[in-house]
This record gives sequence, C-alpha cells and structure tokens, in this order.
Amino acid sequence: MNKPGVILFGGSFDPVHRGHIAMADFAMRYLSANKVLFIAASRSPHKAAAAVAAGSQRLEMIRLAISDCPQWEVSDCELTRPQPSYTFDTVRHFRTQYGSVPLYWLAGADAVPELPRWYRIEELLDLCRLCILYRAGFKVPSLDELEGRLPPRHIDQLRKDVIPAPLVDISSTKIRRRIALGQDVESFLLPAVWEFIRHQRLYGYGDSAGA
Repeated sequence: MNKPGVILFGGSFDPVHRGHIAMADFAMRYLSANKVLFIAASRSPHKAAAAVAAGSQRLEMIRLAISDCPQWEVSDCELTRPQPSYTFDTVRHFRTQYGSVPLYWLAGADAVPELPRWYRIEELLDLCRLCILYRAGFKVPSLDELEGRLPPRHIDQLRKDVIPAPLVDISSTKIRRRIALGQDVESFLLPAVWEFIRHQRLYGYGDSAGA
C-alpha cells in the first residue's frame, strides 16, 4: 500500500485567494495526500513594486486562509533561504525532512515549455512527482515538445501526473487591480484575508475614490 503523500504548493500568493484553496483541496483528494504545504516564493528585487505585499504579510494571509484546515501548513523556507532559491533546493529540503514519503510539486501547464531549463530538473524529477495542472474543460497539455529535451522516463512520469484543476476564474493580479480601483473583491477572498488586506491597506486599498 502506498504511503499518503505531501503536496508542495509554491507560489507568490499575493494575495492567496479562493482559487488557491480550491486547487489545494482538489489536489489533496486527487492524489490521496495527507498534507499540503503552502510555500510562499521569494520575490526578485527587480520586480518589487508598491502594489505587492511583503513576505511576512503573504505568510500571514496564507495562515489566515488555511486556519480551519489542520492538514495544511505554511512554510517560509524560500523566504529565509539565501537567494536565488530554486524549486530543486526546496524539494530537496523537504525530501530530507520527509524521507521516503511521496512528494508532489504542483506546477501550472504554462510551465511545461520551460521545464528543461529548470535548475537541476532531472534530479528534481527524481526527488518528487511534478504534477502539471490544467484547467478542467480545456485541452490537456501536450508534452511532445519535451521529447529529446528530457529523458523518456521522466516524460512518461510527467504524462501520468497531468491532472485537471478546478475551473476558477480568479487571479492574484486581477484581485490586486480591482482593489487598487476600489472594486469589490470579497467573493474572491476568504473573509479573514480580506480583513487583513484592509487593515494593512495593501494593494492600494483606500487610495482610490471608490474604496
């Protein structure tokens, strides 16, 4: 019998929203995992802007969003590690921590063309199962373009781990834009996260005439 696995869910989470929660919940059930770790990604200084939250604020929003889910945790390992921080480093860190327990790394379908360029990608694929998420109802992503760029055994495993994701039309970029314009975002966010954003006046909240 296979051991229940751990899902590593990395992202900016700027802010974390209902789409992230739906995706984590679906992946946990689909993969029969027993834990989800939300890993807040570090941000390049070249992409810094006034309309984004600090790492500590993003971590707190995740904690608020998952407070009712005892099997979900948040990790600051990418925020505290010397930069640059790679997916390989993160997975190796948790492989050391969890031993032989299956690890699943969630990646969007848009990452497929870039996979051969990922840092130590072949070693990464030996350390974990990289699950490629695509939107349910849309075309299943093809991995044919990886032929000759990754070993056949890795491509075969990737094909087995292409899974449908909940069809939720939410993005953090859209939420930040709507907040800056004073538009409603309550349906996209958990109440505690929205309260935190308002209290911290993140993403330009209160700066527009409509807020």
